[in-house]
Amino acid sequence: MLIREYRLSDTNIIMKLFYDTVHEINICDYTQEQVNAWAPECMDDEVWQKRLQAKLPYIVENNDEIVGFGELEPDGHIDCFYCHSKYQRKGIGSKLLSHIENTAKFRGIKRLYTEASITAKPFFQNKGFSIVREQQVELRGVWFQNYVMEKYL
Repeated sequence: MLIREYRLSDTNIIMKLFYDTVHEINICDYTQEQVNAWAPECMDDEVWQKRLQAKLPYIVENNDEIVGFGELEPDGHIDCFYCHSKYQRKGIGSKLLSHIENTAKFRGIKRLYTEASITAKPFFQNKGFSIVREQQVELRGVWFQNYVMEKYL
């Protein structure tokens, strides 16, 4: 596995990975209405391209296939963190999070935090994150439960 920085040519693959993961993995913990709001069928390429260019996620490749991505913001916020729906429990998330943690330490970031889905909560707990609070958030008129979680480095 290789971790590298985002390239503009990754955009459509990342969008599909995001959509597929939410609809095939997160559907276990959320309703169809929720996953449709979270990852709509018609996503705006331009919006995603601008977002990814601003956030510059780390991309995980395995045999030249993008199998995961994650974002680290300057304040330690991990925004998007997704592993390909076909490659769950293969060490991709662990490798990606380790890279994010090492990068954060190098940058002098002392605390990482995220809003973890019900699905992702056990992964982050197993990696030393603790729950700050459970919360309800609204997206496109639909409410979701997730967890603010943090880890001090």
